[in-house]
Amino acid sequence: MDTGKTTYLTSAELGRIRRAVGIARLMDTAVRLPVIGVRIGADSVLGLIPAVGDIAGSLIGLFIIDEARRLGLPGHKLARMAANLGVDAACGTVPLIGDLFDVYFKSHRRNVGIILDHFGVSEDELNRRI
Repeated sequence: MDTGKTTYLTSAELGRIRRAVGIARLMDTAVRLPVIGVRIGADSVLGLIPAVGDIAGSLIGLFIIDEARRLGLPGHKLARMAANLGVDAACGTVPLIGDLFDVYFKSHRRNVGIILDHFGVSEDELNRRI
């Protein structure tokens, strides 16, 4: 990993990364459930809608992968991101168990983590950059 790479990110690239992080947060960790303290997002709620919800969540996940492709992530990292999304989509199709799986697996956050790791930047640092 080349941590010096963050210095050379353009404002457009930073915008793409911020957008992906925001989408992942919305999809996977937007709300903390009281009492149990688990964070859920729109993906968990969408998963309750048979078939359509899982497809919608997967399409949003494909958008994050496409942003990573546009940012120049190598093929093996894109493949790992696709595998994360595939596992989420496949397990999400199983009634009830798939919905519980969505709460804990958080493929969108995993995939954004791959992007952030590639560029050697944390979410905190990303928010501080202009």
